[in-house]
Amino acid sequence: MVAMSGGVDSSVAAALLVADGHEVVGATLKLWGGPSDSGCCSVADVDDARRVAQQLGIAHHVFNFTEQFGAQVVEPYVDAHARGRTPNPCIECNRHVKFDLLLERARRLGFDLLATGHHARVAVEDGRYRLRRGADPAKDQSYVLSMLGQAALAGVVFPVGALTKAEVRSHAAALGLRTAAKPDSQDVCFIHGVEGRQGFLGRRIDLHPATLVDAGTGETVGSVDAVELVTVGQRRGMGHSTDGARRYAVAVDVSRRRVVVGADPSVGEVALDPTTVTWVDGPLPDGAPAVAQVSAHGRPAPCRWTGGRVVFEAPQRPVAPGQTVALYHDGDPDAVVGAGVAA
Repeated sequence: MVAMSGGVDSSVAAALLVADGHEVVGATLKLWGGPSDSGCCSVADVDDARRVAQQLGIAHHVFNFTEQFGAQVVEPYVDAHARGRTPNPCIECNRHVKFDLLLERARRLGFDLLATGHHARVAVEDGRYRLRRGADPAKDQSYVLSMLGQAALAGVVFPVGALTKAEVRSHAAALGLRTAAKPDSQDVCFIHGVEGRQGFLGRRIDLHPATLVDAGTGETVGSVDAVELVTVGQRRGMGHSTDGARRYAVAVDVSRRRVVVGADPSVGEVALDPTTVTWVDGPLPDGAPAVAQVSAHGRPAPCRWTGGRVVFEAPQRPVAPGQTVALYHDGDPDAVVGAGVAA
């Protein structure tokens, strides 16, 4: 079964498997019942996936997971913002929907493997599954898959993980696939570009103005329209226009309607919520070296895993509460070892 989002990567993933002689069936997920103009949730994306399946001569199905998507991805996203946290809905969709619900459905229907168009690689080493970065550093998606463990990795394959994005598009063009030149999705799929994040959240929770308070002096240096939209480390709109000083959000206090701001901040460590920590193949020993990445294309930072905390070797930009921290092997920085959500 190939999860076909309607994009070029999953289209080529299906094409490669067909060319290799596998029996392939395409499946597209209906995840969001509201308006969408990006990602894999729009009617156009479903149609693109169906048409590509027709081009490849394979069966295509649509699975309706809107209820589960709402409960496991959208509602937690809204709740996180209401509490001043910074969620990553794409990671939660992978965790709860694509590599849980969809993978389980594929197994129940008798499929040997679930394939997706993610730019990552699964390797088998010493009888154990390893999750590795994709071959194209600019498109690597191992960060958003960093919660996968042995059970999931045993059942998935990423056919385009060994290709660059240019090679994927070239292959799609050679086959005449309708998605060959389709732009990559960049935004949260359930948020329409017209209303944006503020409009989406404003229809679901109350948004409150907040005061910007200087961390050093305690003085009020400005305000924001919605404290729920501020993330730790944010620079835009943090009061620098009042006196020319560049400030960043250091702490977000929704209940007090206050954002503490200061000069370019740095931190030496970050605690992970123990209920969210997962390992690809067993936990790191306490004190073990690793490499941390705190965003999809963030710069990897050497660290140590110590007492449930990621301790950086050098000061880093703050990690916002709710943000996922992916850990990679110290001696093999292409290999994911685990992940967790910043407390």
